[in-house]
Amino acid sequence: MICRVWRGWTTRANADAYERIVRGQVIPGIEARHIPGFVSIDLMRREREKDVEFLTLMWFDDLASVQAFMGEDYEQAHVPAAARAVLSDFDERSAHFEVLDRRQQPS
Repeated sequence: MICRVWRGWTTRANADAYERIVRGQVIPGIEARHIPGFVSIDLMRREREKDVEFLTLMWFDDLASVQAFMGEDYEQAHVPAAARAVLSDFDERSAHFEVLDRRQQPS
């Protein structure tokens, strides 16, 4: 399994707008592509002193699945124009980690 990690930052004033764009447009757009081997996506938000940080974790079966999502230059960040418009900074490249151990805990 591969975990794709990406971070972006907004001003406090733009944080809610960015969250709406990601939850309402970006994630549904990715899901609508039905990418083979795409497992799930997590969106996280952290209020900081001067800005707001967002983190996405995308889970894929393997690197070939990531390439099906992004193409040959799979480390390139996926940041549509609407999202770019409200971000103050973001990772231009996503990091990819081989997941060595992921344990689901019983309820």
